[in-house]
Amino acid sequence: MTTVQRTVVITGAAAERGIGRATARRFARDGWAVAALDLDGATSEKLAAELTERYGVPAYGGAVDVADEDSVTAAAAAVRDSELPVVGAVLNIAGITSPVPFLETTLALWNKIFAVNATGTYLVTKAFLPDMIEGGYGRIVNMSSVSAQQGGGVFGKTPYSSAKAAVIGFTRSLARELGPTGITVNAIAAGAVDTDIRVAGTTPELEASIVASVPLGRQASVDDVTALFAFLASEEAGYITATTQNLNGGSYIA
Repeated sequence: MTTVQRTVVITGAAAERGIGRATARRFARDGWAVAALDLDGATSEKLAAELTERYGVPAYGGAVDVADEDSVTAAAAAVRDSELPVVGAVLNIAGITSPVPFLETTLALWNKIFAVNATGTYLVTKAFLPDMIEGGYGRIVNMSSVSAQQGGGVFGKTPYSSAKAAVIGFTRSLARELGPTGITVNAIAAGAVDTDIRVAGTTPELEASIVASVPLGRQASVDDVTALFAFLASEEAGYITATTQNLNGGSYIA
């Protein structure tokens, strides 16, 4: 739990059985104020109301298209106008994947995957970074993927793996640049996580093969992921920066 209440900004927060929503609940349980942002603004608003009612913390829910600069700018202004405590953490969770084989991809698909996963991470971070610098505390945690490390092999193919690799490069460079401010920047490279978004479109055979490839014998749960987000955003993690945290059950060993 934070000793001073701060706000965590979470993108991709609306999906019912998704990492973003579970993370919002975890941080609210830990005493953080929460700004839940998603393309689905109405569901984000309902989530914010739930967090306040259930955990007694200030919360804001609103719409954002992380790939659109104007939308991100407007969302950041709305969070500031909501009078939540100062922003202390930004969790870039919003993302999309694609199983399309490379020769079947289009430039439009490539650009869309990069726009949400990589450019979205850039835009949201840039929008809220001044708040963290001014507040004297900042934790930025970006969602990457084991696909970026091992070259696909889970579900998303080349555009997704490439975009998530860009997130890792962004994380390392920004961490070095922000070091003197005390703000940390880390990435989580998750393997297969049991969420509705990821499982949609796969087959029972593929799911079984994924589990068989994991030494721990299971996919990650959303709670596995939220625990890592919570630690990396904590005061105790203040000397951890520029890292890519592997959360894959041993399926990829660097």
